[in-house]
Amino acid sequence: MKKGRISLQTIIIFFVCIVVALALGITDLLISKRITSSVEETQKEKALNIAKIVSLSPLVIGALEGKTNKAEVQTFANNILDKTHVNFVVVMDMKGIRLSHPELSKVGKHFRGGDEGPVLQKGKEYVSISKGTLGPSMRAFIPIMNSEKRQVGAVAVGISLETVTEAVHKARMGIMIGTLIGILIGVSGAVGLARYIKKILLGLEPFAIARLLEERSSMLQSVREGIIAIDQEGKITLVNRAAQKLFKKAGLEGNPMGLKIEEYLPDTRLKGILQSGETETDQEQDLHGVTILVNRVPVVVEHQPVGAIATFRDKTEVQLLAEQLTGVRNYADALRAQAHEFMNKLHVILGLVRTEQYETLSDYVSETVNSRETEMGFVTKKVQDPVLAGFLIGKLSFARESGASLSFDCSGILPKPANPEITHELITIIGNLINNAMEAIVDSPVKKVELKLDYAEDILTIEVKDTGTGMTKAIQNQILDKGFSTKGNNRGFGLYLLAQGIERLEGELIISSKPGQGSNFAVYIPYKAEDEEA
Repeated sequence: MKKGRISLQTIIIFFVCIVVALALGITDLLISKRITSSVEETQKEKALNIAKIVSLSPLVIGALEGKTNKAEVQTFANNILDKTHVNFVVVMDMKGIRLSHPELSKVGKHFRGGDEGPVLQKGKEYVSISKGTLGPSMRAFIPIMNSEKRQVGAVAVGISLETVTEAVHKARMGIMIGTLIGILIGVSGAVGLARYIKKILLGLEPFAIARLLEERSSMLQSVREGIIAIDQEGKITLVNRAAQKLFKKAGLEGNPMGLKIEEYLPDTRLKGILQSGETETDQEQDLHGVTILVNRVPVVVEHQPVGAIATFRDKTEVQLLAEQLTGVRNYADALRAQAHEFMNKLHVILGLVRTEQYETLSDYVSETVNSRETEMGFVTKKVQDPVLAGFLIGKLSFARESGASLSFDCSGILPKPANPEITHELITIIGNLINNAMEAIVDSPVKKVELKLDYAEDILTIEVKDTGTGMTKAIQNQILDKGFSTKGNNRGFGLYLLAQGIERLEGELIISSKPGQGSNFAVYIPYKAEDEEA
């Protein structure tokens, strides 16, 4: 992580803690205010209820009317005071003179506080906060009425403000403890959430993910192969620039992103790959007249398929590259074979020179030149496609170098094909037939391979015979399968490619072979000449 950048985990913890703290703080403020108001209201109700009880006492009313002993009021008020735990219960006459007080010395003196006026003058019920002889208190005032509904005095019940504040404080303490516990839980949850998210992101920070996404996008857009991906529901999630180019070439317009793969490419097997979970490589597919080579791979996460990807390329481009590669390889093989062949001949010539057998030397050189010219002249005369002719000359030289006899015969003239792509297929077919025959005669006492070409009535016949060990029926039935070989592992692709090439050209293959009697491969292919097409 670059210096100065804050990690995702730190950011998540910080913001979650801030949000939790703010939410709980606001909640605490609102609830505390409500609880404070509720506690204060409860204390007011308590004071008023006590004052009402005292105001309705016949003993108190009688004392204020002079019918009973006023000293009994002090005893009655103190009993109420002990039972209710209020600060004071004061009974006063209409002049504000106390008949009761927690301190006996204050009885008979005027009520202190200055807030008794409304209850004595107007007979109102109310609660006020004032400071008296016992300090600041919440005071409830109730008028005392006699049986004739005439006011004869008043009751003041006081609750110390310290008591009210303490009750509010106790109520708020529970809220504060709950808030602190909520903050701790929020912090723990934030840490857990941050770790979980970081685990999901494989430990990567957001800026690293953004960089990887940009790099991935650049790489996907820069490759020459077309790439298309689908998700688990079969919807297209990725199409790179090369794929869009091929789709446009095939006449497929519009943006495929988000579409079902079957809607945009009905013939694709990508949805099947998603269901089977198996990989397919180097498969041909016709895309509205454009032949492409496709590789299909499932995308697996934690042993579950979550999508599939197909990479593909125009087969014409691949064939062009293959032809160029084949031409270079054939040229190199021909040069190497000729180099070995001429080295051996130079050794013969050197021996004849040193032994001064000049007449024999002259005959040998003439024979060699004539033989070489005859072979090359025959091939180039019979095969008018220079690429195919060069390939055959190279194979003839390679066979001589290997100590085998490869004969070539062509009953007529083989013209250039109307479609240049056929040349590539013919090189694949003939090359694999000759290679297979050369391998078959390795352990045979007679090492002979015959290649015959015959072109007539738009049909090209290719026949390759060898004097090898031959094949059983069981081997003949499997020899065209991909990967099947009797010569070891990592083999068995040549004849498989041969069969694919014949199938693409809509041709036919006939195999004749018996153990110990060699093999005969005959291929029949529709072949349009260049002149006929014109």
